[in-house]
Amino acid sequence: MAKRDYYEVLGVPKDAAEPAIKKAYRRLAKKYHPDLNKDKPKEAEAKFKELSEAYEILMDREKRSLYDRYGHEGAQRAFGAQGFDWSDFTHFGDVDDIFGSSIFRDFFGGVATPVGGSLFEEFFRRSGRAPYGPSRGRDLRMDLEVTLEEVAKGAQREIQVPHGVTCEDCRGTGAKDGNLTDCPACNGTGQVRDVRRSGFSHMISITPCTRCRGEGKLASEKCPECRGRGAIQKTSKVSVAIPKGTREGLSLRVLGQGEAGDRGGPVGDLYLVLHVKDHDRFQRDGRNVILEAPITISQAALGGELTVPTLFGSATLKVPPGTQTNTPFRLRGKGLPELNGSRRGDQLVRVVVRTPKSLSAEEKKFFRHLGESLGEYADSHEDTSFRVR
Repeated sequence: MAKRDYYEVLGVPKDAAEPAIKKAYRRLAKKYHPDLNKDKPKEAEAKFKELSEAYEILMDREKRSLYDRYGHEGAQRAFGAQGFDWSDFTHFGDVDDIFGSSIFRDFFGGVATPVGGSLFEEFFRRSGRAPYGPSRGRDLRMDLEVTLEEVAKGAQREIQVPHGVTCEDCRGTGAKDGNLTDCPACNGTGQVRDVRRSGFSHMISITPCTRCRGEGKLASEKCPECRGRGAIQKTSKVSVAIPKGTREGLSLRVLGQGEAGDRGGPVGDLYLVLHVKDHDRFQRDGRNVILEAPITISQAALGGELTVPTLFGSATLKVPPGTQTNTPFRLRGKGLPELNGSRRGDQLVRVVVRTPKSLSAEEKKFFRHLGESLGEYADSHEDTSFRVR
């Protein structure tokens, strides 16, 4: 199939400046990257390579001049007899400009490096080509519900974490007893060199060895415990410290409790997202907690001492005579601590006067007598618009 015009591939005019070429490549590379085209990864990979080839030519003044004068034949001279290869992708600074921004983070979650670094290693790994050596295990996320008491005092929790752990029998190598031998295809270097000569010049390309996947080592016999994977599935007990004053959605990082690394690589981390469970008695308001406490009519009228619960035990609250319903009282220092700090909030106690629902004849007579003695509930002489008949 004939190659398309490079300007057409990137969708830019022939007089396009470098910023316009960068912008077009960034947009299209994100659109056609194989990781974002799971349905047709091979077609996307071919498109991605086509875009990168066009970008490499048009961003290089000498190569672009050859292309403008001689077309694809001129580009062939720039790349050599075998055509475009990823080792030809030489605009390191341009790669940083493009992939160091959000597009690269979307693909790989890191910062771009020159050819031979994480950008191309990760591309080859994700597109099914040979990766380089061991790689770090995946991070895991779990949601954990905590109580208000744990927020107030802190706690040590033990949780069950299902994850892949490094196989102890082969030490993550995937080989029986951990015994590895040098790869005969690359002589243990993990790389294959290809020398191409064209006239008086020659080009050397270095690519990962496909047989050992760039590791330089091979297992003569697979580990029977992990079947050559280097890791086994296991549920581990992990102790986690819940910090005082934790808030909804707080993320805790537990080092080394994620997935085992690939082929003996470092272990990933575990991220715990904390969710504060609703309490049946207390409501949270920042560092303060609110409690609704019922009192009787006699307690409201005569006053007295009231024992109320807190997150740290019981406390005594003095109720003055004549207390009205919904009156708030403050217990200082009985609230929640601030995260990683020394200050503590307060507990607000809102008293609610509870009116008895069932009265005996004698009690009704008593309250009727009380109301009459108070002049129709005591306040009727202050506001004549409210009277009880």
